[in-house]
Amino acid sequence: MRVTFLGTGSAMPTGDRFQTGLLLESDDDTLLVDCGSGVVHGLAATDAGYEAVDTVLLTHHHLDHVSDLLPLLKARWLAGEETLTVVGPDGTESLLDGLLSVHDYLDGRVDLSVREVGPGAFSVAGFDVRAVETVHSMHCLAYRFDREGGFTFSGDSEATETVADLADGTAVLAHDCSFPDEVDVSNHPTPSALGAVLSGRDVDELYLTHLYPHTDGKHREMVESVRERFDGEVHVARDGLTVEV
Repeated sequence: MRVTFLGTGSAMPTGDRFQTGLLLESDDDTLLVDCGSGVVHGLAATDAGYEAVDTVLLTHHHLDHVSDLLPLLKARWLAGEETLTVVGPDGTESLLDGLLSVHDYLDGRVDLSVREVGPGAFSVAGFDVRAVETVHSMHCLAYRFDREGGFTFSGDSEATETVADLADGTAVLAHDCSFPDEVDVSNHPTPSALGAVLSGRDVDELYLTHLYPHTDGKHREMVESVRERFDGEVHVARDGLTVEV
């Protein structure tokens, strides 16, 4: 399985990072996880392109995770692709209905399918998924993809035992690490909190993502802070990075 970080930024753009989006590819299966601003541009730079991505799995509905949904739909329509499936937590159908009510000329351009999921196990686009709820300011799900070595994505979340349990035993974890330790924050983790909750967990590689401008110039100290408690490899994700799982 290949995981490509299409967007590793946050709701405060820096010019260096798009908002959240990850492309999962395995055999002939492709899945886009989240679709923030710039993600369609990032997709266009991959070998798969937006033409190959007919399914989007959303962690939650904050703008920096969904704002390129209609640009993706329109790009696929203009490219002659006829379907798009959007899967996400409760309220995903209402989200798409609202977006299309504003941009009604896009309604009916492709065969749009919307499916809502919750914590538990399900399959999407050929991937077996397990989901748990995170601690965030909006209902949000973290996902584990049990293929090859296994990949877990936290979505937006504080450092929680629930997400750490979900990731335990996976080869790669991509986790929200929005701010350095000196920022007093809720709804997102700091590096020290993340390292503490992952202490003793069986995760080979951790990628820090969803980076706010506050982290600029502090990536090395953030990695070192996580490593004080976590024994796996720690990296700072960047846009365009592909990881083999």
